[in-house]
Parts: sequence; C-alpha cells; structure tokens
Amino acid sequence: MRKVESLAILSLLMLYNGCSTHQTDAKIDFQPPKYVEQTPPLEPRSALYNPGSLFGRGDSPVFSDKKAMNVNDIVTVVINENILSSSSGTKKLSKTTGDKLGGGVVTAGGGGLLANVANQANKLTNIGMQIDSSTSFNGTGTHQRTEKFTTTVSARIIKILDNGNYFIDGRREMLLDGQKQILHISGVIRPNDITQTNQIDSKYIADAKILYETQGDIKESTERNWGTKAVESIWPF
Repeated sequence: MRKVESLAILSLLMLYNGCSTHQTDAKIDFQPPKYVEQTPPLEPRSALYNPGSLFGRGDSPVFSDKKAMNVNDIVTVVINENILSSSSGTKKLSKTTGDKLGGGVVTAGGGGLLANVANQANKLTNIGMQIDSSTSFNGTGTHQRTEKFTTTVSARIIKILDNGNYFIDGRREMLLDGQKQILHISGVIRPNDITQTNQIDSKYIADAKILYETQGDIKESTERNWGTKAVESIWPF
C-alpha cells in the first residue's frame, strides 16, 4: 500500500514540476561539422625571418600583420544579418452536383379499364427524388517577415585546418537588469576574408551557427511549461 502511495506522490511531483518549469524548444548544436573534426590540423611550421630585418613575425617586429593567424588568436566577427521572407497564395474550389431519381410510369392507350389501372399504378410508382448540392472554397493567404540583427563579437581560432582555413568559436554573455543575454557563434572562415583591422563579416562564415538568447523572468513568463506542451501535442481538438 505504501508503494502505491509513494508512486502517487511521485507522479504528482512530476506533474507539478512539468507545470512549473520551462524548456526552450529551439536548440542549436555548436559541435564542429564532421569535416572539421576529421580534417587534420595544419602542422606548425618554423617561422623563417631575418632577425635583423624590420619585417617579420618575431617577438616585436616593427612591421607585421596584425590579423589572426594562429590557434587561440582573436578575430572580431561583425554580425550583420538581414532576413526577408514574403509569400502569398490563393486557392479556389467549386463543385456542383445534381441527382434526380424518378419511379416508373405506366401508360395505356385509349381509355377504359386499362387506362384506369395504369393511372392507379402511376399513383403508387411515380415517386421522385431530387438532390442538389453546391460547395465552394475561396482561400487567400499572405505572409511577410523582415528581421535585422547587427552586432559584433570576438571569436577565437579553435583549429587551423590542413587547407589553411580557420574554425572559430566565440561566446558572449551579458547580465543586464536581471536578464541574461547570450550570443554564440561558430563556423569556418578563410584567412583572406579577414580585413586588415582583424575583422570578418558574418556572411563570409561557412557553416555559420549564430545563437542569440535571452534568459530571465521575461522569458519565463512568455513560455508555456512542458506539461502544457505535452497535453497540447496529443490533444486532438
């Protein structure tokens, strides 16, 4: 008996937990693409430079390239994404049907007994039925959406691929007035796309993954709990 009571209490606790916690539906997996993991890293090469030259990549050369070029170097990513979608559709359906059913009619020429018999038979057999139906459907839909997201975030070179491309990953978290904002980006870039100011536009990132999320009281108050979502997913009405 106690096992049944314990099971009932546990079920009530799980139901209460489902009605009081929130989960985010959309998720992004920031694991590197398979080819990034399978491609061997670029083997480090010894720096060839003239110690007495003004140009080079030594400890403190007078003139050098300030762009990110080694693992753990930082590159600034300029995120400038514009999303514009527009669609419209029209559908019209029309159908008309008509059915008519009549009973047999007996005729007899002349008059007399046969004509009277035919008339009496027609009263019983001349039964008609008529069905008319008409259906029509006219639907029109229009959708238009415009979004713009612009910001910058610093990313770190995680791996230099064998062909010289970089796999980068950057994350930024801010806590403002009790609301936590998370920005996460990853992808593969080419060294040639990095500007002289060590910046790269997000449009040049291959396999780009960008996450912008806000956590806090406002998000919790605007989300449905997973218990409600589970009921709605199986509720047929």
